[in-house]
Amino acid sequence: MRFATRAFLWSFFPFAALLLVSFWVVQGTVIKTVRRGVHESLTDKQNLMTRANAKSEVQNSRALRVVASNPALEAGVQLLLQAPGSAEARLTVEDQLRDICSGLGFDFLLISSVDHRPLAGVIRRGGELASMDVAHLRPPQRGYFEAEGRIWQVTSVPVNQGPENLATLSVGERFDASAFTTPIVLTRDGHVILSSKTGASAHELESALSHCAAGAECEIAMRGQTWVSLPVNAAEAGGQYVLRSLQSVDGASAPMQSALRKASVVAGFGALLAAMVVGFLSSRSVAKPLSQVVSYLRESERAGMLREFPAELVFVQEIRDLAVSFNRAGAAIRDGHNNLHQAYVQFVGALASALDARDPYTAGHSHRVSEFSCSIAEAMSLPAAEIAQLRIAGLLHDIGKIGINDEVLQKPGKLTTEEFAIIQQHPTIGRRILEGVRGFQPYLDVVELHHEDWDGTGYPHGFHGEQIPVTARIVHVADAYDAMTSDRPYRRGMSHDRALSIIRENAGTQFDPAAVTAFLGIAEAIEKQALRRGAVEPADSSIMSLVEAVTSGRKA
Repeated sequence: MRFATRAFLWSFFPFAALLLVSFWVVQGTVIKTVRRGVHESLTDKQNLMTRANAKSEVQNSRALRVVASNPALEAGVQLLLQAPGSAEARLTVEDQLRDICSGLGFDFLLISSVDHRPLAGVIRRGGELASMDVAHLRPPQRGYFEAEGRIWQVTSVPVNQGPENLATLSVGERFDASAFTTPIVLTRDGHVILSSKTGASAHELESALSHCAAGAECEIAMRGQTWVSLPVNAAEAGGQYVLRSLQSVDGASAPMQSALRKASVVAGFGALLAAMVVGFLSSRSVAKPLSQVVSYLRESERAGMLREFPAELVFVQEIRDLAVSFNRAGAAIRDGHNNLHQAYVQFVGALASALDARDPYTAGHSHRVSEFSCSIAEAMSLPAAEIAQLRIAGLLHDIGKIGINDEVLQKPGKLTTEEFAIIQQHPTIGRRILEGVRGFQPYLDVVELHHEDWDGTGYPHGFHGEQIPVTARIVHVADAYDAMTSDRPYRRGMSHDRALSIIRENAGTQFDPAAVTAFLGIAEAIEKQALRRGAVEPADSSIMSLVEAVTSGRKA
């Protein structure tokens, strides 16, 4: 199928878009109407709650008037007024106030004179009723006030003796925001002092409520939502205090809005069905073959090589042509990669052979060290990628000997101190040779550090323990074994068992104990491998120095 045909099919989408816009406009109009109805419903609900609270206040006031007419309280107040400085009179009144608080469950009671001068009072602290410090207290007659770090709700009734007004009895309870079914905000002179609205700071609330007139309903916006705020007991708030309730219009109308959206979707489904089917088939005809191509590319990325794409499964002519071209390019890249890898391996092998060819007694040494090292790494359960790197690194481990003079490298006898110092330079020389060649970085640690000893007495840096990469520690063991079991012009190679004994004795000093343990576990297989080859090739003179150092106690 051509793209021109699919373009024709896509012409159905403008019609579908027109239908969607129409439904969106209708839905928006309906939702606005619903929100308006929800707003009115919330307002009516809040007004009913306010009237219920007012009715409850009236009933509480009647009960307080009965308490205020208590003869004992009237007598105590009259005594306190006659002797305002009398501690005995004040204690008597406080005892009476404690009894009233205990019986009626109030949080504090306060007796004040007709000129609002506090005389005596009790307050609940930690579940116990205690005397109040009334010296600097001037609570409101009704509403809210702050004392002792808390907010209290207060109402007052007169204490009369006959027609004479003796004092005022102020009754308070701790203000409990949790008693309200909706979030509330209590402000004093426009500043929020208490809020049960979670997720909103005092500054946000003050900013949102700043345009609301005292005692009037208002609509505010916070964090993208619309809220209705109504005054609660405005007549009882007490001057500078304002208590308001908050109710989210959006939250209340959300279920209805969701239902409207679902209804709109169902209503539009029939009209859009034909366009959706055509659009689905059209998009599938393009997307499916493209997704197949992308899937194969991702698999190729994970595998690290280009896979062949089955072009016969694609029914779109253009993408089939693309798949065929992709397969041709992939085949060319795979062939190039294989040739490059083969050339790379051959080049490394040639380097190792060139090194061994400098001395007929070292022939095959690098190849044997490479194979022994891989066997040890497998016994230590190293990852396959590290084993593959170790195979090349083992071939290259002595590459630095290219830079060592033949008179020193091929000397048939024991090396002098100066000559051995020259030999010790070959790991550093090897690193310098390889580090400038792209692609040899993974092998640099083995080339430079395969003569570092576990106890830190090796060279060139004196690294010890885990400072030495595990691959270098493995090559160290394999290198020493092959050196000890190879012949020299002036002596025969050691026996397999003798070489194992020396390696075992030097585990933990010269060699990594874990690498030695793994080597000893495969020693029998390595011996059979050496016997099959004849294992008579001589080793290089620098490794012989290592053998002599091991047997004489001198580190190589």
